[in-house]
Amino acid sequence: MIKPQIMGILNVTPDSFSDGGSFTSRETLICQMEQLIADGADIIDVGGESTRPFADPVSEEEELKRVIPAIKVLRQIDPEIPVSIDTTKARVAREALQVGATIVNDISALRQDPEMLDVIKEYDGPVIIMHMQGTPGTMQVKPEYKSVIEEIQAFFEERIQFMRSQGIEEKRIVLDPGIGFGKILEHNLDILRNIQVFKQTGLPVLIGHSRKSFFDTLLAIPLQERDCPTAVVSALCAQQDVDILRVHDVLKSKRAVQIALSLQVEPG
Repeated sequence: MIKPQIMGILNVTPDSFSDGGSFTSRETLICQMEQLIADGADIIDVGGESTRPFADPVSEEEELKRVIPAIKVLRQIDPEIPVSIDTTKARVAREALQVGATIVNDISALRQDPEMLDVIKEYDGPVIIMHMQGTPGTMQVKPEYKSVIEEIQAFFEERIQFMRSQGIEEKRIVLDPGIGFGKILEHNLDILRNIQVFKQTGLPVLIGHSRKSFFDTLLAIPLQERDCPTAVVSALCAQQDVDILRVHDVLKSKRAVQIALSLQVEPG
C-alpha cells in the first residue's frame, strides 16, 4: 500500500462546519463524488451527521436517509473504491456495510452504541477509532489535559485491549488522535508533532486536520482559505509516515504529499 492514502470527505449533511448543505441534491452529490475520484481519492468517507463543535445529534432514521442513498450512488459510479461510513450508530453502520461501505469510522471508538461491537464482529473490514474528550456537544467547552499525548496513548491502549478481548483482530484497527475533538490549538500542535508516538503501536494512523478551526486560531484565516494550510500539514504528516489523511480538497493534499515525499531525505 502506498502511504499515505487520501480519504476524501463526503458530507451529506445540512450543517457540517465546512460543506454542510453543499451535496444534498443528487446532481451535486454525483458531481462531488466524481470530483473526489478524479482528484485521486483512495477512500471516500461518507457522513450523515455533523460532528462539528456544539452540533445537535440527528435521529437514526434521518442519518440513514442521508447516507444510504449516497453510498448506493457512489457504488454505481465506482464499484471498487473503498468507502468509509462515518457514524457512531450501529444500525447505520450495518446498513451502510450492506449496501457497499467497507470501513467503519466511529468517532466514539465503539463507546456510544453498545451494538456497534456486534456490527464490527459481523464484518472483517477496517474500523477507525478516534480519541475525543467529551461529545461533539461539549468537547470544545474547556478541554484540558495533563499530557495530551500520554492521555491519548492510554486511551488507545485501553480501546485496543478491549477490542482484542472481544475477538476483533488488531490488524483491523486504525487510530485517529482526533484533531479538534476536545482539543485547543496547543493540543492539536502537540499531536501533529508527535505522530510517531501513535505509530509505535504498529497500527495505521489517520489524521483528520482538514479545514479545522485551529488554522483560524493559528493564522487568523476564514474557512474558505484553509485548504492550502491543510495541504501543508498533509505534507508534514506524510513525512511522519501517517497512513491516512482525511481531507476535503483531495487534489491539493495529494500534490503536497507527492512533493514532500519526493524531497524527503532517506536515513543513512
